[in-house]
Amino acid sequence: MPQVTRQAQILDAIPHREPFLLIDEIVEKDDSHIVCRKTFSGKEFWYAGHYPEFPLTPGVLLCEAGMQAGAVLLSRFAEEGNGVPVATRINEVRFKKPVLPGDTIDISVDLTERLADAFFMSAKITVDGKVAVRFSFACTMTTIEA
Repeated sequence: MPQVTRQAQILDAIPHREPFLLIDEIVEKDDSHIVCRKTFSGKEFWYAGHYPEFPLTPGVLLCEAGMQAGAVLLSRFAEEGNGVPVATRINEVRFKKPVLPGDTIDISVDLTERLADAFFMSAKITVDGKVAVRFSFACTMTTIEA
């Protein structure tokens, strides 16, 4: 699948755009699981100020990448006219390994439970097969008025 198609698939699924789109491609996806990938070039704006002598990818942005992958996973519900997923909770965040400029992360998200329009998910972000971040989060489907 060419990169243009992969990017278009993501842009069709969620409202996020550059410079805040934190997914480059969807690696695999089914009804309750998704794996996405993102490579950080090192030219992203945050590296200039997030420890300039030792640039690190901010942990909150790694969590955001996981939630964006979760939003792509839930996009089929948005297509049913139920709105877009908006994060309502993040729990049990564990940072295990720093993510550096040039690193490629794999973002694995599982839908663990659904209660009406509330969706509960778990995320694991890895670099070179090693866990960088684990967390759980919840989203609800929300209608966004223009």
